[in-house]
Amino acid sequence: MHDADTMHIVFLNQFFWPDSVATGQLLTDVARSLGDEHEVTVICGGRSAGTADSDGSPKPGVNIRRIRNAGFGHSWPARIASYITYLAGVLWYGCLLRRPGCFVTLTTPPVLPVLSGLLARARGARHVIWEMDVYPDIASDIGYFKKGGIVERLTGAILDWSRRRADVIIALGDDMKARLVARGIPENKIQVAENWANGVEVVPSQFLDGPITVHYSGNFGLAHEAATITGVIDRLANHPDFRFIFAGGGPRRPLLERHCRERLIKNVEFRPYCSSNQLSQSLAEGHLGLVTQVSETLGSIVPSKIYGIMAAGRPLLYIGPNGSTPARHVRSFDCGWIIQPGDIDGVVRLLHRLDGNRQLIVDAGARGRVAFEQYFDRPIGMARILAIVLGSKSQGTPS
Repeated sequence: MHDADTMHIVFLNQFFWPDSVATGQLLTDVARSLGDEHEVTVICGGRSAGTADSDGSPKPGVNIRRIRNAGFGHSWPARIASYITYLAGVLWYGCLLRRPGCFVTLTTPPVLPVLSGLLARARGARHVIWEMDVYPDIASDIGYFKKGGIVERLTGAILDWSRRRADVIIALGDDMKARLVARGIPENKIQVAENWANGVEVVPSQFLDGPITVHYSGNFGLAHEAATITGVIDRLANHPDFRFIFAGGGPRRPLLERHCRERLIKNVEFRPYCSSNQLSQSLAEGHLGLVTQVSETLGSIVPSKIYGIMAAGRPLLYIGPNGSTPARHVRSFDCGWIIQPGDIDGVVRLLHRLDGNRQLIVDAGARGRVAFEQYFDRPIGMARILAIVLGSKSQGTPS
């Protein structure tokens, strides 16, 4: 039996509990919360490779339809095989499930909103697209597609077709909203709802003595600017007052590891992904949380690692474009420093200045935690998403 006020909500994303991929963790938070009062079904794929193990959190009280898709990998053939098998499973389950009131679609794989949009129309349900990355823009921005080429134009036309027919599109920041509007998506369809971190699991702790430590956590991918921090590492190679930690993975990481190994640079440490219950301890080892972004990706991605860094009471060292969501928060909350890509001298000068006055680091980190508690803690972030999914008005974040 189903209560008259209970909605059947179907979430679609390749990643879900217990996967450590960020989109899977965010979706797990939302599904777990909605599952208390509504019927929730999640259609997801198998575990991704090369990420942290499960953090031991209990299985969400929702219906999970896990598709045994081909294993997800970083190469295009592996990704395409994974995407195709997952999409076939979505079509199968999407037609057989009890009629949903709402389909909520994330963007892994990128064409998933097209298929789920067709399912929503066929089954008379609302359709909400939760954009994690804007395709095909991100593929063009990092060089996978030729800008203005036939693949980009055709892919864009198909994806924009599904966007225009969606009831709501969730953008992760004002810069992402601007990207979507530039693609011709009606502004009134788009609501901004930023991601979040768990302020109970990730908490501030005392800064460690010793060298100034720049800490990078998570995926170091093609959308993340690498040349500047590589130049900084070269400039400060084996300097006793500075240390760098890269915890995670991604295609840029092996290149940086090899670079450091060939140059015998010893003050850079590389670690695997950590599970969510180890994140607070990991971030606490840094004096600065490093976030980088290729300028061309302004609005096609919104780096979500900023929220965990702010939760940990660590200031942001952001290397990326001025108009981005991280840069806006650094300026609004005075919780870190913005460096333009390519400004190696600027980063080196900043690190030396902070080493001479570490109270600047402590104060900026404290301001970041205050802002986090006001706007980006998990209950606040989830409330924004839940309001949109359930059809009420979302509360935004500060300009």
